Amino acid sequence: MSAAETHAAPAARSGATAEGPWTCFDVTIKDQVAHIRLKRPEAFNSMIRDFWNELPVIVRDLNDNARARCIVISSTGKHFSAGMDLAVFGGGGSSAQDAGGSDRFIAAESQRHHVRWLQDCFSCLDEARMPVLAAIQGGCIGGAVDMTSACDIRYATADAFFCVQEINIGMTADVGTFPRLCKLIPEGWVRELAYTGRRLPAQKAKEIGLVNEVFDTQEAMLDHVMATAREIASKAPLAVTGSKVMINYARDHTIRDGLDYIAVWQTGMFAGPHMGEAFKAKAEKRDPDFPDLKPLRNAM
Repeated sequence: MSAAETHAAPAARSGATAEGPWTCFDVTIKDQVAHIRLKRPEAFNSMIRDFWNELPVIVRDLNDNARARCIVISSTGKHFSAGMDLAVFGGGGSSAQDAGGSDRFIAAESQRHHVRWLQDCFSCLDEARMPVLAAIQGGCIGGAVDMTSACDIRYATADAFFCVQEINIGMTADVGTFPRLCKLIPEGWVRELAYTGRRLPAQKAKEIGLVNEVFDTQEAMLDHVMATAREIASKAPLAVTGSKVMINYARDHTIRDGLDYIAVWQTGMFAGPHMGEAFKAKAEKRDPDFPDLKPLRNAM
């Protein structure tokens, strides 16, 4: 798949709203929570071309238009996702060189931008203004590790496992696994998973901090995740997005830089009226009524 082919679908659907319809996803919005569900269980929810074209359009619509206060990503069938569909590799996968060019150096420069585009398909989760929660059952393989590592919080069923599958097919993971996993779990575990391609069981994933909780069934997991999402959605959206911005900034910067940034943030966005509403609602024993984030201005 060439970079030009990959870019075509999102451009064609630039006016699409998150609800779809979509080939790879079902999307619902209820109680200010957007639920994105992978819906190709017969193919183990592998990541075909449509997957890569659709996901960033969905997430950016939710983000840019402030359609929800929290996002949940779940799946259907036996496995969360088997990762990149092999047919995509056959047509030029995430690290395959474009054979159409006669100059391999020129092709490599173009390919770098294509890989960056693929990375952005998951970076949009990390960069979304609202938290993204992942509910994982069965296998979370290859590209699915890239995807879920870009989410804010991960939950899993007892039968879930994580696998850096790329090493098992002779390639280096390139869509976000290493930059993100190294921030989420001890480096020794990242190296073992990366070098061996072994499966990391859900319980061990919890022990090392990759997932927050493990559940006996997918139903129990989804009940918990949706309840958590609704709880997040009940908080002041500006305070929630501010928390996400600060956590992400602290992850990528020094403590001194993080302290300085939160000071600057509070100078402009310390929301006294939102705090007043929280105190008033508590005193009146009612749910607080906070303003939503505004849609982003992406045009003149």
